[in-house]
Amino acid sequence: MNGADTAWIMVATALVLFMTLPGLALFYGGLVRARNVLSVFMHCYAIACLMSVLWFAVGYSIAFGDGNAYWGGLGKMFLDGVTVDSLTGTLPEILFFAFQMTFAIITPALIVGAYVERIHFGFVMVFSGLWMLLCYAPVVHWIWGGGFLSDGGIFGDVGVKDFAGGIVVHETAGIAALVLAVMLGARKVSTKPPHSPPFVMLGAAMLWVGWYGFNGGSQLAADGGAAMAITVTHISAATASLTWALWERIKYGKASLVGIVTGTIAGLASITPASGFVGPVEAMIIGAIAGVLCQEAVNFIRNKVKIDDTLDVFAVHGVGGIFGTIMIAVFGEGTWAAQLGALAIVGVFTFVVSVVLVKITALITPFRVSEEMESNGLDLEEHGERAYEFHS
Repeated sequence: MNGADTAWIMVATALVLFMTLPGLALFYGGLVRARNVLSVFMHCYAIACLMSVLWFAVGYSIAFGDGNAYWGGLGKMFLDGVTVDSLTGTLPEILFFAFQMTFAIITPALIVGAYVERIHFGFVMVFSGLWMLLCYAPVVHWIWGGGFLSDGGIFGDVGVKDFAGGIVVHETAGIAALVLAVMLGARKVSTKPPHSPPFVMLGAAMLWVGWYGFNGGSQLAADGGAAMAITVTHISAATASLTWALWERIKYGKASLVGIVTGTIAGLASITPASGFVGPVEAMIIGAIAGVLCQEAVNFIRNKVKIDDTLDVFAVHGVGGIFGTIMIAVFGEGTWAAQLGALAIVGVFTFVVSVVLVKITALITPFRVSEEMESNGLDLEEHGERAYEFHS
């Protein structure tokens, strides 16, 4: 065990949890109507709790167990055999478990943005739990757990390069979000502006800070590689924020607060897979393109194909993660076959599993709320609370 590495990953674990609670909750919560903000908070909070328990029970074993190239097995259920003396590299294995748990929390939480304002809470819980175990955890094993997409797998000695989750987190969440948005259908009223741009900015800022742990922690060591990952993460985020705002200004005449912070998230998602393989100049290039690319993806999904991916999960996270994964090959840090092949394999797998799980979950618990519930807001209808009692 290395004490410095252990101390850093403890901090990184807290930072990644901070991304979901409260970062993502505030970011998503500010973007919805006031009558739905508590439901978004509830989704993020409850998903964090459920994923923690499921990751402990079986998810970690599926992802990092000693199974085969496709499935980690069930040998580490409930952390069987993991003690304070067990090591993963230079880290206590129990800390590695906790760090990866925070990734298992935020990935299904990202999907929340696709279905807000019109979905039953019970469906969210059942689908998210099944999806994490049957989609996310196997993909983790394939890429990070020594599976068939990693080094020595089907792509030869050099497998897919995905440092912190461009495929594992952002592609899977983005595609699942798109599936849910299509199968759920559009909101009855989709033209209302965000109820709290200040919430959106604060949430994005917390995500930016937390991303230091997300990408820097993925080095699994306190060394120069972690420092470089943090630096390129910051540069990409800053550059994408500026290019998003500039492109918005050119197209619409004004640069918005919600726009610039959405550009931040686009830059962060795009650098995530590449953050362990590129330098500052490459990071600036990735961020500069991401700010425009993801904004155009938002316009295409929302206005051209008319899919109500409410908070643009696929356009920002999905497109950003896919773009960053491809840029690893562009800069010569990974093979084209492995980068594109893994994107295709995981994309098809995620699509199929997500469609099947939506259909199965809909048999267990109601899917979409009624028009009356949607009109009244999910805060009151689903949870019996209001965010703002102006007459109290």
